[in-house]
Amino acid sequence: MIGLETYSSYNRTNYSFEKGFILDRIQEVLVSLRRVIRATDLHSKHLSKTAGLTAPQILLLQAIRDKGQVTIGELANEISLSQATVTTILDRMEKRNLVYRERSAQDKRKVHAFLTDEAFEKLKNAPTPLQEQFTRQFSDLQDWEQTMIIASLQRVAHMMDAQHIDASPVLDVGTLDRQNTAVDSPDAYVELKKK
Repeated sequence: MIGLETYSSYNRTNYSFEKGFILDRIQEVLVSLRRVIRATDLHSKHLSKTAGLTAPQILLLQAIRDKGQVTIGELANEISLSQATVTTILDRMEKRNLVYRERSAQDKRKVHAFLTDEAFEKLKNAPTPLQEQFTRQFSDLQDWEQTMIIASLQRVAHMMDAQHIDASPVLDVGTLDRQNTAVDSPDAYVELKKK
């Protein structure tokens, strides 16, 4: 028979062990999240330094190259960004002589984007965006593994109260069109939660 003192001592030891175990698990999760954020940030800086482009810019240039004559709306659908974001990115790249736009000969309401020779050269030398590497590896996973990752990440986003934040499927840090917007302000998180 276990005495009350022995039982109480056992519970304290067990509680300490469980508490330590949970804290270790929490640290593992936080370190993993930090690694993802850091990898995204470092790769973003690498793209900017080596190619002078952001991940969304490279993805947009690749989509124009791969699709040929393509409208802004089709580009937006192809890379899962809003038409306004794509237009802003195109404006910046047009100023840098990487793209040009022309009205369609068949339908004057449509505007097509094209790459310049300089853009083709930049793409030849540009590193692979992080999300292409991720996409290849994720596609190689079993269906159950993909589902588990999706469910886990959705749960983490909810636990961090981030389910209300609008996000595009582009691995990059900051705003995708690199403008100073409400999201860049220190109070952006509080403002988004109010919506």
